[in-house]
Order: sequence, then C-alpha cells, then structure tokens
Amino acid sequence: MAETWEIKEKLKPRGLEGISDVQIDNHFDVHYKGYVNKLNEIWSRLPDVDRSKANQNYSEFRALKLEETFNYGGSFLHELYFEGLTPSHSEVPDEFKDAVAKDFGSYEKWLEDFKATGTAFRGWAILVFDLNYGKLRNIGSDAHNVGLIWNSIAILTMDVYEHAYYVDYGAKRAPYLDAFMKNVNWPVVLKRLEKAKKAYEAFKS
Repeated sequence: MAETWEIKEKLKPRGLEGISDVQIDNHFDVHYKGYVNKLNEIWSRLPDVDRSKANQNYSEFRALKLEETFNYGGSFLHELYFEGLTPSHSEVPDEFKDAVAKDFGSYEKWLEDFKATGTAFRGWAILVFDLNYGKLRNIGSDAHNVGLIWNSIAILTMDVYEHAYYVDYGAKRAPYLDAFMKNVNWPVVLKRLEKAKKAYEAFKS
C-alpha cells in the first residue's frame, strides 16, 4: 500500500496581525494542500512505475522522483511555516536572542540577515541549526527542493513565495516580512531549537 501524507488542518492559523485570514485560506487550502495531494499522487504511482526504463534525460521514473522531492518539500516546509505562526504577539524571548547572537553577533544582525535572505530568494528564508558545525545559519531557497543544507534542522521557516502575501500586499514583499515577524510562535521556535541542540549532541558523538 502506498504511503499517504495527511493534511494537518489544525496547523491553519487565524487572526494574525498583518496576514489576513483570506490570505491564509488561499495559502493553506490551495497551495499547501496542493503539494500534499500531488505528493500522495506520486507515491501512489511510484510502486508500479517501470524502473527498467529509468533515464537521466527523461523517464517516468525520473519525473516522479524529481517531483517527489519538490512536493515533499512543499508539504513539509509549509507545515513548519504554519505551525510557526500565532496571533499571540509575544515578545522575542531572550533565549532566542542569545542563541542567534552567538552566531550572528546580535539579534539585530541576525534579523537584518534573515530579512535580507527573505528578500534575496524566491521561495524560502529558513533559520536552521547546522548539525555539521553546531551553529545557526540563515539559508535561502528558490524552490522547495533547492538550496537546503544537508544535516540541518529548520528552526524558523518563512515562506517568501508570492503566494504567501499576494492577497494582502500584491507584489510588495517588505511589509509581509515585517508582518511575519510580528506573528512568530516563539514557543514553537524554542522547542525546535532545544531539539536541535539535543540532536547535535547525539550527532557529534
């Protein structure tokens, strides 16, 4: 029986500041669900594809494997994104500021770099914990399966595709980046960071 990725309705945030429910509905119901549905379709077709005809120029197997990583990334990164948003408007915790200051010099320098990453790339800006070096990095991605660092754990994931903000801001990305930072679910971020640190201790041993 083929694998199935379950859509996680509970992750859909409501009542955010500067990111409307209409924007979230379009993003969640059209884009996120679209990636999940296509991933499930790919998984349903892969068991029966003719692997003897695999070819690097074109083959059905190659096409399915390429789109598997794209739609897997689209599903997973969107879940990290939506889980990381909340209308609680809590202050940036000192624990997070201290963590990024260690690798970026200060929280302000980290934020400048994170927003610059979100401006420079077409798909994602992601704060990751690099298990290879035990440090935090901001990475940019132009697509769901491009530009990621092996052995890294996503801590804070910001979608910068136009579909993340076009309802509210049209082509203006800068105000969306500001709105995103106002709605970060810091308890979720800190939980991910703590798990990443524990993973690093196991990884380096």
